[in-house]
Amino acid sequence: MAKCPKCGKDISKPRKTWKMAGRPDKSGKRLELEIGLFDCPTCGAFRKALSKRKI
Repeated sequence: MAKCPKCGKDISKPRKTWKMAGRPDKSGKRLELEIGLFDCPTCGAFRKALSKRKI
């Protein structure tokens, strides 16, 4: 569940999800981000990070 940043509507399902590796922190560990692409019926598409995990 994600909230539209412009109008505040709750969007239940993402249209697409994918994983990407983030930048390393000071200790050298990277974050694996799961990102979702959501469609708001009034404002359009937006992205939101669904989960973060150190790898």
